[in-house]
Amino acid sequence: MTEDVNGPLAGIRVLELGQIAAGPFAGSLLADLGADVVKVERPDGGDGMRNWPPLTAGADGETFSENFASVNRNKRGIALDLKDAGDVARLRRLVGAAEVLVENYRPGVLPRLGLGYEDLRAVNPRLVYCSISGYGQTGPYAEKGAFDVTVQAIGGLMSVTGEEGAAPVKCGVPVGDFCAGLYAAYTILAQLMRARATGEGAHIDCSMLGGLIGVAALQTSEYFGAGKAPRPLGSAHPRNAPYQAFRASDKYFVIAAGNDRMWASVCEAVGLPGLAQDSRFKTQRDRATNQGELVAILAPLFAARTAADWLADMDGRGVACAPINSYPEILADDHVAHMGLVRPLTLPNGAETRTTAFPVAMTGYDFNIHRPPPKLGAHNDEVMAEWLDGQGE
Repeated sequence: MTEDVNGPLAGIRVLELGQIAAGPFAGSLLADLGADVVKVERPDGGDGMRNWPPLTAGADGETFSENFASVNRNKRGIALDLKDAGDVARLRRLVGAAEVLVENYRPGVLPRLGLGYEDLRAVNPRLVYCSISGYGQTGPYAEKGAFDVTVQAIGGLMSVTGEEGAAPVKCGVPVGDFCAGLYAAYTILAQLMRARATGEGAHIDCSMLGGLIGVAALQTSEYFGAGKAPRPLGSAHPRNAPYQAFRASDKYFVIAAGNDRMWASVCEAVGLPGLAQDSRFKTQRDRATNQGELVAILAPLFAARTAADWLADMDGRGVACAPINSYPEILADDHVAHMGLVRPLTLPNGAETRTTAFPVAMTGYDFNIHRPPPKLGAHNDEVMAEWLDGQGE
């Protein structure tokens, strides 16, 4: 792994007081683009995700969490006890050398320790201080405990996920945590531009609840416009059809006939070209309104051939379609290899594994893993020397 850092955020110093997912993911986005992200953890065990399996052993038997590694590569790490006056003083000095601080403690914790935004603004007026939490720093739910599944539930996402009439299910990816991290990183950079221009920092109050409502723009606008609550439709779509998974003779596959041309091609593929002019299915709105009848016609036809046959046929006709991959399947896919989305990673214990890359390509910068995820407190002396000119004590 190279220490050469030339990303678009090179030179930006970030302190991350993050644990588990949302805060560390925001920090990892900044680190992947070259920022010097220093993860601050408690000395007695550090970030709880360090204990999450899979725990991969190195040659000497020492284990390291691959979950932790996935959102903490490209960072340095220091260990400070925020209940110790000396360590708090060291952290405040580091704040003076930083441009950004990211934290996802429960609201009120850091202000009680003298490390809230107003406390640290006095140390560094240019500081962009980003607080990530379940429900925001103020309001009726500010003190309410939050995990990804609880915010998916309260935020409405689970009401449109799964099959209608079935038990509620959450999204299989922790979108509450990761959407908050995405919004946080995006807003940090916006405020950093302003801070550099004006000399005035800002406090960012980024919530998981707000993030999930933000990415539900189509569902909320459906409710505002129609006055009806969106409902779960499995893999189907409320405004388009056929746009869902169908069972072939061997397994499921997905088609998304997103316009009238694709719909006509589907009709030709199943041997019913006249279906495209059926009054029930002629327009996109007609098909969405009558998709129960449409599925009843198409499902038996799709069951007659294998998924591979249908996918080849639909691809040949220009109809959007896809297999339903497992993660082992998609991570081994030739197109994912072409995109460079899977990279080798050496853990701090020497174990060799893989991780996913920063997923956006850009000119002038090739993503690389320039630092492994840090051992707890691995860079205390190094960071103090670099950021504080050797005056860390």
